[in-house]
Amino acid sequence: MKKYLPVLKHCPFFAGMDEGEILSILNCVDAKIRTFDHDEYIFHAGDSTASMGLILSGSVLVIQEDLWGAPEYHVQNRSRRLLCGTLRRNARFRFEHQRGNRRPSETLMLNINRLLTVCPTACTHHNRLIRNLVSVLAEKVLQFNEKITHMSKRTTREKLLSYLSSESIRQGSLSFDIPYDRQQLADYLCVERAAMSAELSKLQKEGLLTTRKNHFELAVEL
Repeated sequence: MKKYLPVLKHCPFFAGMDEGEILSILNCVDAKIRTFDHDEYIFHAGDSTASMGLILSGSVLVIQEDLWGAPEYHVQNRSRRLLCGTLRRNARFRFEHQRGNRRPSETLMLNINRLLTVCPTACTHHNRLIRNLVSVLAEKVLQFNEKITHMSKRTTREKLLSYLSSESIRQGSLSFDIPYDRQQLADYLCVERAAMSAELSKLQKEGLLTTRKNHFELAVEL
């Protein structure tokens, strides 16, 4: 576990802890490292699990599919899949939605029961870990609220501008990269890819933005 300390020290989950406390708490919550391939599912909706995960490397797609949402079907009908978001290093997750990897990832799996049960010695760093978990969950709620804000817009154009504006503000720059390719962005915003591409072309012609792949530059007027 020691080799992961440089990553874990910058994780909000372990905020306020030194290396010794982090190693101690990892032992306390029975932490284990698992590696997942780029096309492997970590959890499926409805799975029963006693673990939650923390991504150490790579990234994970959060996907929700209906009864007809098998991967082969997506080639013809992307509407059967809802891309809820992307999780990257230091993001935590459990099993609210179906999940598949975007690229190979190393994941730290934590025992939930041990995490939520304070040690017999009532160690201060375990109490701090629980407080940090509450803060992380609150941030997760804000992220879902933000997604709802984008999706509540009436048109594809408004959804795009809402998302790009929030990313610009979040990253503190008018020039930024997003974590999605074109299809994934369309899935995230729940719009048709063709319609979204057409709107992006219009926005570029109007001088509101320029884009290449997943990089965007917004005009000041926006």
